[in-house]
Amino acid sequence: MTTDLTTRPAKAAAGTAALMTALLAACTAFQLNASMLSPALVTMARELHTDEANTGLSQTVFFTASAMFSLFLPRFSDIVGRKRVLQWMLVLMAAGTVLAALAPNIAVLDIARAVQGACGPVVQISLLMLRSEVTDPKRFGTLMGVVAAVNGGIAGVDALVGGWLADHHGYRSIFWVIAAVAAVAAVLVRVGCPESRPSAGTPMDWAGVVPLVVSVAALLVAVDQAEKLGAANWPLAIGLLVVAVAAFALFWRTEKRGAHPLVRIDDLRRRATWAPLLTTLLTLIGVFATVNGVLMSFVQNDTVGFGMGSSLASVVFLTPFALVGWLVGPFTGRLAPVLGYRRMLRWGLAGSAVVIAVMALAGVHSMPVMVACTVLLGVTYAGVANIVLNLLGVVLAPKENPGFLPGLVSAAFGLGAGLSFALLSAVQVAGSPAGGDSSGGYVTAMIIGVVVVVAAFGASFLVPRPEDAEVSA
Repeated sequence: MTTDLTTRPAKAAAGTAALMTALLAACTAFQLNASMLSPALVTMARELHTDEANTGLSQTVFFTASAMFSLFLPRFSDIVGRKRVLQWMLVLMAAGTVLAALAPNIAVLDIARAVQGACGPVVQISLLMLRSEVTDPKRFGTLMGVVAAVNGGIAGVDALVGGWLADHHGYRSIFWVIAAVAAVAAVLVRVGCPESRPSAGTPMDWAGVVPLVVSVAALLVAVDQAEKLGAANWPLAIGLLVVAVAAFALFWRTEKRGAHPLVRIDDLRRRATWAPLLTTLLTLIGVFATVNGVLMSFVQNDTVGFGMGSSLASVVFLTPFALVGWLVGPFTGRLAPVLGYRRMLRWGLAGSAVVIAVMALAGVHSMPVMVACTVLLGVTYAGVANIVLNLLGVVLAPKENPGFLPGLVSAAFGLGAGLSFALLSAVQVAGSPAGGDSSGGYVTAMIIGVVVVVAAFGASFLVPRPEDAEVSA
């Protein structure tokens, strides 16, 4: 009896370690697809005999496919098995990555990136698997924080390694590395993850999936057109918006009549659903392009900025931002069940608003201040707000349909990022045109980012408390 009681905790710890190793490998494989290629777009354009606009479009294809499949694969995994779906997603990711490495032209590369993007909900399904295996709120929060932190980048090293591989071995070497990581992750998931299917036997609502995917895809492509500003095809963008609205209306009608809907209308009306989605959308609109667009454009501006090269700017600003978020994320996951998910989220959003305001008012005049602000934003946004928003999708999801809210939150991240560039980049370009000597556009864009983040802070008060995931006093 004593031996049995002694070995049980050891077996449980070994099982959790194997589970975490597999899930981290899976999330790393997906994150490499999202981040390693960013510094290699120029090399890709040269080796494929095309321009940067087309290679940039391949990134859009990847993220659009990711958002679309995130809408229904988490729910599908509830029905047929999360381990099974995650494993086959990784196999598909590896196959798409090999196709990308062998792509003879940009068209084949776009197809390969779409296949890779189909693996978009890796993080969401990983969090759901953790939720079903770890019952202690504090331990669960810590482990979720570790997994979600990977979603923000591999400490900023992934982009640096991607740039180095592209410079020394060509962009195809990046895809071979990703394919190897995905293959190893698939094996680890098969060996180390237990199966869970909380909705086994429930029919999948494919009639609801189709109009929802069409609606979100049309909306994302319309936003992508809007990001092009003067070069945008506005009739196409408007037409896509009409399609998005019509498809969502059809989705709403289908879900009201379905016996086993993908998303119950009552669930959509819950504050636990629309409040975290609204907060996520506003947060991404206010922060994402501020860091990845406005800030990076400013520090590389020779006239009103710091005149830095793109590689140096990434090392000085983006790498510390990602590294700090990666380090803080697990602590956020640990503290959220104790201090409260909503409280942690509000601290992160309030801190982000203050930091961006300082960037706009003082950072544009001082590189040390701008660097310090970027590091602090890595704490408040990447390490706190971003982590909690990911976790809320899991802990607030209804027990009878745990996969649907994480999928919607993932789509809100993608839509918010696109809207962020469409709004803030337009303001930046209008106020600080290329070759101009005014920093007004940069400052105004950042101030608008502050306003939107403050709106997200207000929306966070509508998010209900996830009581089952918090440690009661």
